[in-house]
Amino acid sequence: MSASDFLRQIEEQRRLEKQIMWEGTFRDYLEIVQKNPKVANLAHARVYDMIVSAGVEERGEGQPREYKFFTSELFGMDRTLQQLVEEYFAPAAKRLDVRKRILLLVGPVGGGKSTLVTMLKRGLERYSRTEEGAVYAIKDCPMHEEPLHLVPEELRADFKRQFGVHIEGDLCPVCQWKLRHEWGENIQDVPVVRIKFSERERTGIGTFKPSDPKSQDVSELTGSVNLNLLTQIGVESDPRVYNFDGELNKANRGIMEFIEMLKADKRFLYELNTVAGEQMIKIGRFALIYTDVVVIAHTNEYEYNAYFSNKENEAMIDRMFVVKVPYNLQVSQEVRIYEKLIQQSQWSDETQDLSKVHIAPHSLRVAAMFAVLSRLKPPKKSGMSLMTKMKLYDGERQVGDWDQRHVKELREEYTDEGLTGVSPRFILNRLSAAMVRGDKRYITPIDVLRSIRDGLTEYTSNEEERKKLLTLLDDVRKEYDEQIKKEVQRFFVYSYEEAAHTLLENYLDNVDAYCNKTKVRDPITGEEVDPDEKLMRSIEEQIGVSENAKREFREGIMRSVASLARRGVRFEIGSDERLREAIERKLFADLKDVVKITTSARTPDPEQLRKINDVIDRMVAQGGYTPESANEILRYVGALLNR
Repeated sequence: MSASDFLRQIEEQRRLEKQIMWEGTFRDYLEIVQKNPKVANLAHARVYDMIVSAGVEERGEGQPREYKFFTSELFGMDRTLQQLVEEYFAPAAKRLDVRKRILLLVGPVGGGKSTLVTMLKRGLERYSRTEEGAVYAIKDCPMHEEPLHLVPEELRADFKRQFGVHIEGDLCPVCQWKLRHEWGENIQDVPVVRIKFSERERTGIGTFKPSDPKSQDVSELTGSVNLNLLTQIGVESDPRVYNFDGELNKANRGIMEFIEMLKADKRFLYELNTVAGEQMIKIGRFALIYTDVVVIAHTNEYEYNAYFSNKENEAMIDRMFVVKVPYNLQVSQEVRIYEKLIQQSQWSDETQDLSKVHIAPHSLRVAAMFAVLSRLKPPKKSGMSLMTKMKLYDGERQVGDWDQRHVKELREEYTDEGLTGVSPRFILNRLSAAMVRGDKRYITPIDVLRSIRDGLTEYTSNEEERKKLLTLLDDVRKEYDEQIKKEVQRFFVYSYEEAAHTLLENYLDNVDAYCNKTKVRDPITGEEVDPDEKLMRSIEEQIGVSENAKREFREGIMRSVASLARRGVRFEIGSDERLREAIERKLFADLKDVVKITTSARTPDPEQLRKINDVIDRMVAQGGYTPESANEILRYVGALLNR
């Protein structure tokens, strides 16, 4: 893109911003309200509409809905987000009592609390620039006052009957003064403008972070007296001498984020208590000032437990709606988190061009497996391993004797699962360390596991915890070893799909003859021969089908073949999951010696070298490897098979 093209882009952006600008009178605003009553929504309803307008996807029974507003940034948090939207914002949007609660997000470091709040704030900024999310305010009001507050209290019931809009709240002191002294009580000509929420410009979005209580004053929340104007006007109760520029003032009509709320001095919490319960701000020399704001606070688990265990805090606790934000517990979603963080680091890191580092397949997955295992609680079900639980959580339909029907019970075993464990930040640090180590332009799963192991000493000084994490790391290594052996063996199968299909057809022909007590035709001699029992058993034994159970298994396969045939569907390698696994294992078993010899030879002969190069080419073309990473993985698998 040229400089002139970019300047044209800037000009186009300015043009769009100007299109949003609108100014009129209260009379004009009433016409807008009549056409679209949603412009007068309260803050909670506006946030809810913003989330829902992005789309909601219904999933299967027992699965949480997917709110698409969050899908670009937050992964593996569907249950948390469903609670946030359906138990807090949805009823709050209907002006039910839950809106009088501070939304408190509680969770471990790096769990996504800040990202969640940032998404809501940035989303509200964008939403206010759309026609659907348009917001209007009395011109020059420091609190971006809702113009309908001009309607006298006595007429509001009539207004609701005519316009279908409930009016809540009163004019701020500045607008009350102007109504009397500048607008002459003539509300129809009061100037109204369309506003755009902006944290940078302190319009509809505010952020407060506690600091030293000795130097920090409540005025940061509620504003302060302008001493210069006070000397001129001389009356502290005159709204012209007061700066309504606290975070609660500026966040009116939108969102205020309270960072690490429970670390704040009690004075600030008392102020929030009034805001949450009464929608009012109390400022000295002024009557209570109405405010319409969604207060979203967040804190860590330690601060939360300490605060909630103190009986003195019961009044404040009663004003909170707590949403737990645990770590993600799905491996596939954890991988997406790392991909997002790595992509962000590529843009921000000028000294290390990580975008040129090739991440071999499974590298992020082994890191994700380790992180998720560290967060899971041991299953109470007898005979279930932590690895099995992890796989079920990640959506695998069947793991041994367990399936997705058990997931709901597993989730109900612990209410605090995911609130402890390894954070994505630690994993990203170890990935970064693996990426920049040595002169390699790629990393493999082994590099990642080694880097995580090296980082555990610094991660914890607790020897018991370190041993536990090392055990989990070994479990991940074993799982990866089994997976990569199968993968490499599959690459060694020339035209794997054709070989598997041929073996399947051969098996089905023999099973059909066995079940119907007929003969099969020998493909070479053309003779009629008995079914090949040795072939059938060599496949069935791969998945533990016993001699006594072979007839039942074979008859079940033939029923599946017949059922599909009635619907005009051909029985394929994936039509029966157990048979697919058996055929794969059979092929792999036949190739194991070939793989061992080829990958471990120090000076391979020309034929072995040709096989290695063919496999590397397939790993690059089909598996997402580079020649260097494929070669390293082949050597690793060769070492595994020769143990």
